[in-house]
Amino acid sequence: MEPRNLIIGAILLLLAGGSWWLSQSLSSDREETKTAHHTPDYYIEGFTGIDMDSEGKPARRLTAERMTHYPDDNSTELILPKMTVYDGDRPPWRIRSERGWISGDGEVILLKGEVHIDRSVAAGVRPIHITTRDLRAQPKDNYVESDADTHIISQSDTLDSRGIQVWFSQPVRIKLLANVRGRYEVNP
Repeated sequence: MEPRNLIIGAILLLLAGGSWWLSQSLSSDREETKTAHHTPDYYIEGFTGIDMDSEGKPARRLTAERMTHYPDDNSTELILPKMTVYDGDRPPWRIRSERGWISGDGEVILLKGEVHIDRSVAAGVRPIHITTRDLRAQPKDNYVESDADTHIISQSDTLDSRGIQVWFSQPVRIKLLANVRGRYEVNP
């Protein structure tokens, strides 16, 4: 084979390899662009999800008027979410907000906007109503927290603070983080 034909063959081989590499590079860029969009893959109207404890009893219940799932990060957005945390034979804790977001691994739920936490009265249990904003929940730990202003009403007593942490597992604990002020009604 003549040297001139070898050079032409080598150039053609390089051009073919370069074309293949360029087409592969462009198709992978298109795939990355395609998956980079944060678009939902499905939604549910009137969503309800229930977590069960080790004895098969409801531990937590989450409902929302609308649940929208996003496949790019496996996150979920909620409209008017309501979360119920069951506490054995005691009245459950009921938490509701304007919007919500669930992380892709389900470890964190953000309850956005104004948040209300309520517990009804029962034997040995005082009723309580908590109002705050932008609550962060760790459902598996039965724990919620907020850095926002918090207002608590329990019967005729009131408490105000900046920030709150609540552990719903027994014994239930409420920690007020800063600027705590309270008013207690004393029965004569």
